[in-house]
Amino acid sequence: MPGPLTLGQIVSRLGGRVVGDAGILIGQVGSLDKAGAGQITFLSNKKSLSKLAATRAAAVILAPENESLTALPRIVAERPYAYFARVSQLFNPLSTQPPGVHPSAVVSEEAVLGQGVSIGPGCVIGAGVTIGDESCLYPRVVVYAGCSLGKRVIVHSGAVIGADGFGIAAEEGRWIKIPQIGAVRIGDDVEIGANSAIDRGALDDTVIEDGVKLDNLVQIAHNVRVGAHTAIAGCAGVAGSADIGRHCTIGGAAVILGHLRIVDHVHVSAGTLISRSILKPGTYTGVYPFDEHSSWTRSAAQLRRKGKKNG
Repeated sequence: MPGPLTLGQIVSRLGGRVVGDAGILIGQVGSLDKAGAGQITFLSNKKSLSKLAATRAAAVILAPENESLTALPRIVAERPYAYFARVSQLFNPLSTQPPGVHPSAVVSEEAVLGQGVSIGPGCVIGAGVTIGDESCLYPRVVVYAGCSLGKRVIVHSGAVIGADGFGIAAEEGRWIKIPQIGAVRIGDDVEIGANSAIDRGALDDTVIEDGVKLDNLVQIAHNVRVGAHTAIAGCAGVAGSADIGRHCTIGGAAVILGHLRIVDHVHVSAGTLISRSILKPGTYTGVYPFDEHSSWTRSAAQLRRKGKKNG
């Protein structure tokens, strides 16, 4: 672990402004309620003011409008949470596997690996796959034939890239499989969570643009496009041919139906079902509040009756 840094040294590296003793030594980060001596924490929401008042942290990161809320030594920055993430990286360098191919991995002779690529135990890399420089695939990742990953891509254990999309056609009571002849194209600086699945396209490619972050257990169906720097939280599912814009956030367990378009800078709340295209930036929520079951059913019945009356 790197040695301690003063607040002044942190600001010289990351920017921001020190208020109070710039010589305070910081050796690690911590939460408002658990941080102690030698640790720095952050405040990004005034709902945590009671925790700020009680914190035993050595210093705090907060926004300019909040700098007077504590007498502790502090770093003032425009985006405290993002600044905290940068500080955490100073003291906790991101761990990666060593470069190279683990002996238990199966890598096609027709695959092309860039400089500094790390392929972990039990990975399977198919024919015609290309993986860009400094990308890291953790144990048991599978990349099917013909798919491509950009530079500095991180893929966590159990993820599957390029399996067949769910393409089937009905004929006389039976299902006919539609060959999935597209691929998956993943840009630079993408991170894919454990046990996530990104299906290959049916005809054209499934595309994950630069800087996208996918949590664990995310399903991306065939021919989806996920725009640059979009983040999708765990257990979300995106159906085939959906087109998601750039700088979007999709909350956990959200569902986006197929063939829809979502423009840039859209934020979908957790558990929301998106059943039509979203053509205006903003935050969208469709979560019906939970309740004790009998109360919930009464409320739902009242809404149905009101809907029929208004209709």
